[in-house]
Amino acid sequence: MKEYLSPTPLLNFTHPAIQKLLKTQQWQHLNTFDAFKSIYDFVKDEVKFGYSSDDTLSASHVLKVGYGQCNTKGTLLMALLRAVNIPCRLQGFTISNNLKAGVIPNWLLWFAPKVIIHSWVEVYINEQWLELEGYIIDKNYLTAIQTRFKNHTGPFVGYGIATPCLQIPDNEFNGGNTYIQRDSIIKSLGYFNDPDSFHPLFSNLTGIKKCLYKYLLRHIINLNIKRLRRPV
Repeated sequence: MKEYLSPTPLLNFTHPAIQKLLKTQQWQHLNTFDAFKSIYDFVKDEVKFGYSSDDTLSASHVLKVGYGQCNTKGTLLMALLRAVNIPCRLQGFTISNNLKAGVIPNWLLWFAPKVIIHSWVEVYINEQWLELEGYIIDKNYLTAIQTRFKNHTGPFVGYGIATPCLQIPDNEFNGGNTYIQRDSIIKSLGYFNDPDSFHPLFSNLTGIKKCLYKYLLRHIINLNIKRLRRPV
C-alpha cells in the first residue's frame, strides 16, 4: 500500500496549513472509519463546489481557496486521507458536459468541451476499495438545487449533478460508495496512484481557451453558482 500512502507535489499533506488542520480536527486520533467519515464530510461540505483555476492545484492550495470541483476537491480529499494513513487512489473518466447545464450560463455552453475529464477517489477501507464521488457537491448548494426542483422526480442531470434521484442522492458516506455525477460518465480512463500521474495525460482545455477559462470565464461561472445558492 506504500504507493497509495505517499505524499506527492499535489498531495502535499506535509504542508503547514494541512498539518495545522489535522491538529485542529484531531483526525489522527480517531479510529479509521470515524476519521475517514469526518474527512469526507469536511471536504464535501466545508470546501464549496466551485470551478478552480486549474486541475493541477496542490491540496494546500485547494484548502486555502476553499472551493473546487471534482478533480481539485479530490486532490484535497486524497491528501487528507493519506495524512492519517488511509490508502487511496484515483480513477479517471470522461464525462458528458450535459451535467453543466444550469451551472454554465447558456451563452457560455459553446465554450465547454463536449467531453470533460473527470475523476473520483477510491479509498481502501475494511479490506475493500470504495468509490467516492459524492464529495464534489456541498450540502448548501445541493439543498438549494433540491429546493429549486422540489417537484422533480426521476433521474436528474444538470447544475453539476447527475443522479437517479435528486432529493435522495447517494452522496452521504455511510460505509459504502458515494456518487453525485456518475450518471453522466462516459468511460473510465483507468486507475492512477495519484493526481500527479493523471492530469499530465489529460486536459479539459488548452491554448487560448485555457487562458480565457482561468482568468475570466470561471469567475462568471462561479458567480452563477453563488447566485444559485440563494433562496428561490
